[in-house]
Amino acid sequence: MSQLQTVQDDNVPIWLPRLAAQGGPRFLQIADALQAAVADGSLKPGHRLPPQRQLAAQLEVDLTTITRAYDEARRRNLLEGRGARGTYVAAPKVELTAIIDLSMNTPPPPDGVDFDDLLKQGLSQVLMRADSELLMTYHLAGGSDSDRKAGAQWLEPMFGALDSRQVIVCPGAQAAIAAAILALTQPGDAILAEPTTYPGLRTAAIQFGRRLIAVPADQHGMLPEMLEAACRQHQPGLVFLNPTLQNPTALTMPQRRRQELAAIATRCNVRIVEDDPYWLLADAPPPPIARFAPEQVYYISTLSKCLTPGLRVAFVLIRDPHERGRFLAALRSFALMVAPLTAALATQWILDGSAGGLMEGIRNEARLRHRMARDILAGRYSGAGDGLHVWLELPAYWNSSQLAHAADREGIAVTPAEAFATGSASVNAIRISLGSIKDRGRLQAGLQRLSQLLARRPEAFSNAVV
Repeated sequence: MSQLQTVQDDNVPIWLPRLAAQGGPRFLQIADALQAAVADGSLKPGHRLPPQRQLAAQLEVDLTTITRAYDEARRRNLLEGRGARGTYVAAPKVELTAIIDLSMNTPPPPDGVDFDDLLKQGLSQVLMRADSELLMTYHLAGGSDSDRKAGAQWLEPMFGALDSRQVIVCPGAQAAIAAAILALTQPGDAILAEPTTYPGLRTAAIQFGRRLIAVPADQHGMLPEMLEAACRQHQPGLVFLNPTLQNPTALTMPQRRRQELAAIATRCNVRIVEDDPYWLLADAPPPPIARFAPEQVYYISTLSKCLTPGLRVAFVLIRDPHERGRFLAALRSFALMVAPLTAALATQWILDGSAGGLMEGIRNEARLRHRMARDILAGRYSGAGDGLHVWLELPAYWNSSQLAHAADREGIAVTPAEAFATGSASVNAIRISLGSIKDRGRLQAGLQRLSQLLARRPEAFSNAVV
């Protein structure tokens, strides 16, 4: 790594890294050198750093490199700006809360991927190639031609080559689910789902005045015979399924079950909304249900769950042009379009390969974290080894709500089974999300504390008074 020289300037020490030709991006070398100087005490809180132009001249690099290095150091909470007085070494950041959040399903930060650089490069390419006025004006719902082509390319691993006109670009999967409900159902209509399912479905169903009805499931997913009986009894507007690494159970529906459910949907002429955010993160998943009943299924694939939550882009595959029209009309009633800049960034990343590289890094990181969870949680771990979460069934002396409250007192956030219940019945389990903690060490500490908590009985917490 770079070595440091300590130089006096008006009695204030400054650092000067020696940049290595093979040491990686220069801005990161500079930020790393600064971090090392703070760590070993060469630089202390309150020390003023040289102006960016001066440092650029001393290191014989361009000003942009220094700007990026200082930005990176600020991101690491190493620096603080004081207006015209300059840039100073920041005081250590005090964590006001030690909460370890295992409740939010987000992709983990991939090791070896400089996300900040990826974002800046992607936006730079977008701004270089696109008319800025077009990025800041209204667009037709459903996405531009290039956005839909990017969507078709994103869906190619699931479906092979697609007609991009069949792909609709939406501002996230939740918007797509809401639009599907509006397009396919009327107030009071039934929506069928598994007994534990994505909470966003329940939220939308309640807001729109639809009835959410649970269809029994086994370890392979929704039971075909029970789906057929429910279709005949309730005449549902749609069936909601999340067949790959299901949220929250992390189960993946086998191909035969998918084919059986697709056949029933065709026979009963009911539409399936297949929410499939984790297919690309799974290890050799079966083909989507939409492959077995193309005309019956609205297929949703979001980038938020496999790349980054801030990329509010989802692709919806609807084969029938009339159905696409109904869906677009419903979508326009509450979300005119995806933010053009966001859509353009997603398209840029997909077409230049950045999205694929980022997702591969996230997939590898997720599997590493699953191995960590399996080792720490021992016999309680029942995950699939991939995806973003673990469904942890609890010992009989805990119930899920009680455990979630106890974990919260220990500084750990988890999600109890009640949050996912379609009906009144619920299994005794919690969902543990493995991606929302950036630092693996903190994740490991949180899992260890949770494992220790699970081994204790709730009576130990009942008499606490503060």
